[in-house]
Amino acid sequence: MTRIRRRQFLKTGLAAGLAALAVPAGRLLARPAAGRMPMRPLGLTGEQVSLLGLGGFHVGIDGLTDAEAIALIRTALDGGVTFLDNAREYNGGRSEERVGKALQGAWRERAFVMTKNCAHTRDGAETMRDLEASLKALRTDRIDLMLLHEVCYDNDPDWVMERGAVAAAIQARRQGKVRFIGFSGHKLPSIHLRMLALPVRWDAVMLPLGVMDHHFRSFEAGVLPELTRRRIGSIAFKTLSGFMSPMLAETGLAAADCLRYTMSLPISTLVVGMESKELLRKNLETARNFTPMSQAERDELLARSAPHAADGRYEKYKTTMDFEGPPGKLAHRYINPAKAGQ
Repeated sequence: MTRIRRRQFLKTGLAAGLAALAVPAGRLLARPAAGRMPMRPLGLTGEQVSLLGLGGFHVGIDGLTDAEAIALIRTALDGGVTFLDNAREYNGGRSEERVGKALQGAWRERAFVMTKNCAHTRDGAETMRDLEASLKALRTDRIDLMLLHEVCYDNDPDWVMERGAVAAAIQARRQGKVRFIGFSGHKLPSIHLRMLALPVRWDAVMLPLGVMDHHFRSFEAGVLPELTRRRIGSIAFKTLSGFMSPMLAETGLAAADCLRYTMSLPISTLVVGMESKELLRKNLETARNFTPMSQAERDELLARSAPHAADGRYEKYKTTMDFEGPPGKLAHRYINPAKAGQ
């Protein structure tokens, strides 16, 4: 596909995506009252979530104390963030535990809590055990959105059906332990599309989106139009290429421009990892003053980013297994079970 044809395709795809959400483009991307957090529909769930979401991994890192993490989470909520990301295996469960502590009392009703189920064998019983552990750590009787985590292996779409993970997630939704279900992954658009082809009513999907993704094995081109067509909630992540990525320093791109690019797509929310109040302040400012990129701004940013993106050097979660966690590698025998834990 030539550059011109690709650009026209993506421009058309964005317009089609906005139409598929059944929300007028002006309403979806319009700036709210000055200084207020924009809210977006989460697919067909009937929920509105904040344009900026707080990443769960970073709130559990060793560099933060419990008190500092709790303060960070509550400052985000006070700043208009409602969408809280997490996963059972983040920092050995500490990320969920800190969110659970932060949301005690009236704070819980101010947050839309998502966590990822880390039963990587995709066994139904293990899926339910992982869910119960999340409920306990988060100190809640319901999780707003549960995603099957790290759907990155070619056989995951088969396993989630054959081994019972989907059945367990649907059962949990019927029981009210989770309100909505979906899946997350960062490897290949084709795996996401195979998951979307399953006979499952997915409420939301998490996928990498950003200027780098636009150029290389693109989820923006390959998956986002299908989500918008079917009105499935779209949760963007890895816009800045992951934790400790050198992308910004080496390319000269500005974080605010990269975030604004992704926020201008027809997404429900953009999850960003933030381990300090200063980072949170900057990202809140970007979100609360958001205006959609013009086509000229978009073209200029894509032209500047293209030379850095074509080989996937800043998206190693697509090209290597460095970003897959040990539990998933163990389940798929990339780690010898006999040597696990040694």
